[in-house]
Amino acid sequence: MTTRTPDRPRCQAVFPALGTTAAVLVTDCGALPAAEAVLRAELAAVDRSCSRFRPDSELTRVNVAAGVTTTVSAYFAEALQAALRAARLTGGAVDPTVGSAVIALGYDRTFASLAPEDARPVPVSRPASGWRRIAFDPRTRRLCLPPGTRLDLGATAKALAADRAVRQAAAVTGCGVLVNLGGDLATAGPAPAGGWRIALADDHARPAPEGGPAVAVSSGALATSGIRVRTWRRDGRVLHHIVDPATGEPAAPVWRTVTVAAATCVDANAAGTAAIVLGDRAADWLRATALPARLTGLDGTVLRLGGWPADTHPPAPAASRGTAPGGSR
Repeated sequence: MTTRTPDRPRCQAVFPALGTTAAVLVTDCGALPAAEAVLRAELAAVDRSCSRFRPDSELTRVNVAAGVTTTVSAYFAEALQAALRAARLTGGAVDPTVGSAVIALGYDRTFASLAPEDARPVPVSRPASGWRRIAFDPRTRRLCLPPGTRLDLGATAKALAADRAVRQAAAVTGCGVLVNLGGDLATAGPAPAGGWRIALADDHARPAPEGGPAVAVSSGALATSGIRVRTWRRDGRVLHHIVDPATGEPAAPVWRTVTVAAATCVDANAAGTAAIVLGDRAADWLRATALPARLTGLDGTVLRLGGWPADTHPPAPAASRGTAPGGSR
């Protein structure tokens, strides 16, 4: 997705972070330095805590200690609780114990470092060990993973960072703020007149087509999940990064992208990721949640649920209007 603040000067900062694009937009241009500082600090914290690509991250330490009870930091505990909540609400379609499966498929380093072609055979897939087997006491922050389990918090930690950063930035600046982390988008404070304009696209790294579909957001969050951006080939197979915990395989390709609106980015992210995993069952599951959602099939067919509005097709923004990259992760 691409965000636009209509009829306003450029009040945004955009920079690479967490293997994607980070953007912060504000309704008061004078507040931008403070909002950007909040976002950068939050991104540094989530990277130190939850990155599976850093040998010194807390997540790496927790995974190495699988089978042994350990005490985690308050930040990691919050991230883990968000992941466990997502697993519970999605019936296990989003499960933080898919780490070993993701690594086995070849996504064992940052996506930018991943070889687009890998001749090695794909290992026999195995279901995730399962989130219910995680022993965690939120009061003491004592955690014990089942032996051999590797957590991957990527499905929820980035969304949590968006939620945390936008709340802190709005509190610090006293103005409207939007944070977009590669398609995980959260807002706080008063929105600009007409709302934040969100241009919908498959890839956060590419500008949305001029006159393409858009939606206005005045509060809450949106998250887009998709299977077209983070793909690679291994042993002749095209693989993507959203893994079905029940099989350990990439989710069957039914939906190209799914965008969901919710009160928080964590909930929107969980629902969108679950819809990709659920495939043909996603529409019924999303209807039961009553969350507004826009699903795009492989052939481009669009399904709107939960009161998602019909697409608007605004004119291309003037050069003075703010834009920020976004889209599916």
